[in-house]
Amino acid sequence: MAYDEVLAERVRERLEPEGVVAKKMFGGLTFLLNGNALANVYDEGLMVRVGPDGMEDALAHPGTRPLVFRGKEQQGWVLPGEDTLDDEVLDEWLQVAMEVTAELPPK
Repeated sequence: MAYDEVLAERVRERLEPEGVVAKKMFGGLTFLLNGNALANVYDEGLMVRVGPDGMEDALAHPGTRPLVFRGKEQQGWVLPGEDTLDDEVLDEWLQVAMEVTAELPPK
């Protein structure tokens, strides 16, 4: 599967200085902090970890929808609307994902 290389590079340049590693997995490019996925760029755009407690706030953003995998909604993950991902908004989503993922035990 193909993914948006430009979006992937935008995410990479923001996260790699924070110690995040990028790996090709889950049909796209997954960004890992201490072995835990925090974001993924794949054929449908960007998915970010917001945690189960962050779902309501995340889904209040225009164009954002829950991640659905194999017909099941994945709690704690959302797909921000691609048309809203200017630099400031992308930074905000990635900051939330970093904070939530940093609280998880390392893998």
